[in-house]
Amino acid sequence: MIKISSLVAVTAYTLILTTGAFAAGSHIEIPRNEWSFSGISGQYDKAQLQRGFQIYREACSSCHSLNRIAFRNLAQKGGPEFPEEELKVLASEYEVDALPNEDGEVKKRSAVLSDRFPPLYANEKEARSIHNGALPPDLSVIAKARGTAYVGPWYWHPFAMFADIFNGYQEGGSDYIAALLTGYDEPPETMEISEGMNYNKYYPGHQIAMANPFAGGNNQVEYQSAMIPSTVKQYAKDVAAFLSWASDPTLNQRKQTGWQVLVYLLITGVLLYIAKRRIWASVKH
Repeated sequence: MIKISSLVAVTAYTLILTTGAFAAGSHIEIPRNEWSFSGISGQYDKAQLQRGFQIYREACSSCHSLNRIAFRNLAQKGGPEFPEEELKVLASEYEVDALPNEDGEVKKRSAVLSDRFPPLYANEKEARSIHNGALPPDLSVIAKARGTAYVGPWYWHPFAMFADIFNGYQEGGSDYIAALLTGYDEPPETMEISEGMNYNKYYPGHQIAMANPFAGGNNQVEYQSAMIPSTVKQYAKDVAAFLSWASDPTLNQRKQTGWQVLVYLLITGVLLYIAKRRIWASVKH
């Protein structure tokens, strides 16, 4: 009786929250994508992560930093898995602070694999002064910092929530990034855009300070493989996948370990059941 009452209370509380949240209709519907890493068994696609890093370098790195990622992370298993020699060349193109010398002076040196990507700006004020008051966020964990919200009738929200739990939906940040990067468009005639802002149909309020990184349209970035379309939609998906890996670089190993644990628990459960049957077989009940 207590369990049933608790379930009713939780369900009622959920309905109250969703009724208030969605009656206002403040959320923007973000389209969901097919990802190689979605679900409880999905894994990152190494080729897509490599393309995503290419997009980051050519279209995003001039404004957005990647401070939490070290160059050697790009070679680790489950990630882009670039060859180390290639990454050594890449790291040498960046400069980082060296250790203070005997006089306490800090000079610059070429980065090595153990170094992280250096920050683009000395501080927040410098970043804002360059971008007309806007602060470009670091993209290291941006996929975890962003997400999607349910849009629909309030009475369907609990069912949608339970469906996401059952399917292991964790790609809200990826879907948001992909949508944002493809959401630039001409504003409606009835909407006035503030100076220095850009219209984006997926951004809250529809006005964003970030300029369209793919203003050049299709074929802006040239992929090495002719099998992959050089379209804005593909660029957005690839860089969203890369930023998802940057936010959760151990996803592949975590899911593999999860399945191993489930198999272990299943076998353990069967053995315990057999042992129980044998131990109590001769005991009269």
